[in-house]
Amino acid sequence: MGDSLNLLGQGLSLALQPENLIFALIGCLLGTLVGVLPGIGPTATTAMLIPIAAGFNPVAAIIMLCAIYYGAQYGGTITSVLLNTPGEVASAVTCLDGYQMAKRGRAATALASAAIGSFIGGTIASLGLVFLALPLSSIALKFGPAEFFALLLFGLTLVVGLAGRSLKLAFISAISGALIAAIGIDPVVGEPRFTFGSTELLNGIEFVPVLMGLFGVSEILLNLTGSDHAGAAIRKTGRPEWRAIAKTGPSVARGTAVGFLLGLVPGVGAAVPTFMSYGLERRMSKKPDEFGKGAIEGVAGPETANNAYANASLIPLFTLGIPASATLAVLTGAFLQNGLTPGPLLFTEHGDLAWAIIASFFVGNVILLVLNLPLIPAWAAILKVPYSLLYGLIIVFAVVGAYALRTNVFDVVVLIVFGFIGYVFKRLDVPLAPLCLTLILAPMVEKALRQSLSVSQGDPSILVSSPISIVLLCLSVVAVVAFATRAVRAEHRVTVDE
Repeated sequence: MGDSLNLLGQGLSLALQPENLIFALIGCLLGTLVGVLPGIGPTATTAMLIPIAAGFNPVAAIIMLCAIYYGAQYGGTITSVLLNTPGEVASAVTCLDGYQMAKRGRAATALASAAIGSFIGGTIASLGLVFLALPLSSIALKFGPAEFFALLLFGLTLVVGLAGRSLKLAFISAISGALIAAIGIDPVVGEPRFTFGSTELLNGIEFVPVLMGLFGVSEILLNLTGSDHAGAAIRKTGRPEWRAIAKTGPSVARGTAVGFLLGLVPGVGAAVPTFMSYGLERRMSKKPDEFGKGAIEGVAGPETANNAYANASLIPLFTLGIPASATLAVLTGAFLQNGLTPGPLLFTEHGDLAWAIIASFFVGNVILLVLNLPLIPAWAAILKVPYSLLYGLIIVFAVVGAYALRTNVFDVVVLIVFGFIGYVFKRLDVPLAPLCLTLILAPMVEKALRQSLSVSQGDPSILVSSPISIVLLCLSVVAVVAFATRAVRAEHRVTVDE
């Protein structure tokens, strides 16, 4: 515990350097902005900023991208309260009571309770990362190729957890990601794979243009072919009612616990802790009938759980190298782009950088709290910007970013192609998260498997030669069965309802 606090103190001194503070501020602003604007999201923004971030100091770049991730959690709250339109799926439950409070002139109270709860939940979850980072990374240092294969295979089981409405569509998405990742030169025998005679494909497909196209360009196409989400913001936000906010302490505590615990479980999804927290608050309330009519507990609890989950979900990424969501999978790509590999080696090979990034989470939460309370009217004004102008600028930014990655026009073509692929996938309700997950993890799984078989001279028993491997493989089976059962039941319920 003492070592963790000392390392955190050293990281804090680095995180508080002017350059890193500026990048944390930029990330918090951008994160809140993309949360405010429905349909863009932190995944697309993070993917589009990776090429630019690659040119900066690795610590500053990762600090900014992480700040975008947890900053967007609060930004989605603003549209939920002011427009009854969730900027993120995790903020959907906030519409139930947040918008009702806004209609009664209590928008400032709703937003203030969300900001304070988010700060508390995010800070406590970051403390959990501090105290769990060294123990988990020390255990992970005992991993060999076989253990890493079992661990990464367990990470791939998240595909089932990210299935959405259809398990079949999730597997289609996952297989697509694995096939894209296989394009290029075979890492062992040196033979071309899926290149079809193209010299451009010999080096493989860069994941950054793929992600920018799948999430950014496709979302723009989807919104341009649909209805305009912009609307009139609520003009009178009122003033924060601090006595009412102070009474939400128990809700904040419960939301923190729910979000933190679920954040440790990869594949849960950001919407699950918020809805679980909302259900818990309703059960614990002495006046459950007020929920849905403007209960402040229905805002404070879920929003706290939202940010606690966002920060806690970074624990599996930092300590084990497992991204628990599409955004974190993109963030993993940002780590790799900057020469950092998430997982136990991050703390041994780049310990100073790792602890500086962790310390920045505390700084970022303070920045979000200070920024968002006085900037509520400003964020509401941004919602009135015409989407035609906004999306035009984003397209230009995406094309420039894709080209700047390798100064290669082929990457711009990849961006456009996968923009249309993402658009079609979204129209067909094919989830993109499994594709993103396998795109990042599949090459790592292949490498670990081949290393294991090389060490054992082709004997597959090495994969079950250690207790760690056996436990992880068993957990993979259990996870697949549990996730698949849940997905099948959900699909059955949808069929019955139809």
